[in-house]
Amino acid sequence: MNETRQGKPGEIVQESGIYACDCGKEHLWSKSTDVRGHRFPPLPYDCAGHTWTLRTQAHPDQD
Repeated sequence: MNETRQGKPGEIVQESGIYACDCGKEHLWSKSTDVRGHRFPPLPYDCAGHTWTLRTQAHPDQD
């Protein structure tokens, strides 16, 4: 994974994996497992962030 993958709530997920909100807080729902082709969920209610950022690829050997 050479580049940072991000997506805004409601956008189509381009790469399956575990995403974290970009606010830096560790709140209850700060991570989300998202599947390629599905839409990103809303950010947590107490989140000041704007995007979901890929933390762990679901299939790292497939680029």
